[in-house]
Amino acid sequence: MALGPVRPSPLVEQAAARLRAQITGGAWPVGTRLPGETTLAKELGVGRSTVREALRALAGAGLVQPRQGSGVFVVATEAAEDWPTRLRRAAVTDVYEVRTAVEVHAARLAAERRTAEDVAAIEAALADRRAAGSADDAAFVDADIAFHAAVVAAAHNPVLTDLFAEFRPVLREGLIELLALTGLRTADPDTGDAAHEALARAVSEGDAEAAAEVLRAELADPFGGRPVPSRGPEPGPHPVGPAAE
Repeated sequence: MALGPVRPSPLVEQAAARLRAQITGGAWPVGTRLPGETTLAKELGVGRSTVREALRALAGAGLVQPRQGSGVFVVATEAAEDWPTRLRRAAVTDVYEVRTAVEVHAARLAAERRTAEDVAAIEAALADRRAAGSADDAAFVDADIAFHAAVVAAAHNPVLTDLFAEFRPVLREGLIELLALTGLRTADPDTGDAAHEALARAVSEGDAEAAAEVLRAELADPFGGRPVPSRGPEPGPHPVGPAAE
């Protein structure tokens, strides 16, 4: 299977795609030592630096591995999934368990580390969430997630903040879908307000255990007694409860 020259731009992306096709197509099975940079550069019609960058991209995808003094070898025929992709196809219960662990711990730390600016941001987010009670589900979910993000930010732990940011798109999609399916806001457009107010108060007062317990209690039954959605080929509805709607 000939590689063939690539078009002028973007060279690295095209070169990586051609090399990836050799691997995923079976031309270079696991254990194969790839041709040297000079050979690949000649076959692809690009410079060695372009080949080097393309190989680095494949290594980052988990397809190849350079071995000092031996060359570059194929170690997998399927690229490793990135974190957002894994989140999108994970079971609802799996995502929710991790989300709960992140947010409950963040709430405890937020109560211990909050500043006056953090408290103001949380109170503003709570006011925005209440205002969104008269809006559609998408706007309400955006305001709800912004409130939770403000609490997580008050923990002053960049790793927790980054983890929540990774969950944010998945949560938004799932919460909007679940609200549409369950109609949780029909009787109470600002559902979960009391729990959110209690969480904001606990953080403001520096009561770490109360903050953690309020959030844990409200997340204990995310589906309001409804059956948990099963895993499917498409991203399914994600957890929602009085403290996360």
